[in-house]
Amino acid sequence: MQIVIFNIPVEVIRKNIKNLHLSVLPPDGRVRVSAPTQLTDEAITMFVRTKLGWIKKQQEKFQQQPRQSERQYVSGETLYVWGKQYFLQVEYSYKGNALTLSGDKAILTVRKESSPKQRESFVNEWYRNLLKQEVAKYLPKWEKTTGLYCSSWQSKYMTTKWGTCNPTSKKIWLNLQLAKKPIECLEYVILHELAHLKVHNHGPEFTAILDQYMPCWRDHRRRLNDSTLDYLPSQLE
Repeated sequence: MQIVIFNIPVEVIRKNIKNLHLSVLPPDGRVRVSAPTQLTDEAITMFVRTKLGWIKKQQEKFQQQPRQSERQYVSGETLYVWGKQYFLQVEYSYKGNALTLSGDKAILTVRKESSPKQRESFVNEWYRNLLKQEVAKYLPKWEKTTGLYCSSWQSKYMTTKWGTCNPTSKKIWLNLQLAKKPIECLEYVILHELAHLKVHNHGPEFTAILDQYMPCWRDHRRRLNDSTLDYLPSQLE
């Protein structure tokens, strides 16, 4: 369900919860309200109206946040790997695609006639493999630490969340873009999603879990929210 208040589209999701929860989501400031199942549309509208000032401030923050331009995957562009910036150096070969890091350079080897979309697809798959390697280390670490275990996990490119989980199936999804951020941010998101297996909202019980196992989690969240965002490809909007 969607309502529009002063030209601001608001996604409304009804759940079996007691209180209203308002979110302004990165990267583009989309507004979402989680509401108790029995609450009327009028009550939800009145609630959102009282929060319009806060909503607009949050949306302005996202609009002002630096965003990477759409990549052509040519020499001189930048790539980020675990929070470190690398300068792209493109080389041509017919022996197969490759991406290697050397000093401050990310050396991308591709066929000369390959398109930007083909290069992007290869780089994203490279990021996916990189993420798998690190999650294989850090997911078991945090499962053992917290005693909270997921049934499985997968990565996918997401534009509004760093991670998500299904408490029923205990499956976790991690944003592919985490491979570009500092490793501490990946650990934070893993812990965040594991905590949701026990507590489905972001209330005091949830934050108590984060405080117990990662006292500096707010710093890692801030680094994620303040970091440079990817451009928004039209097919992902």
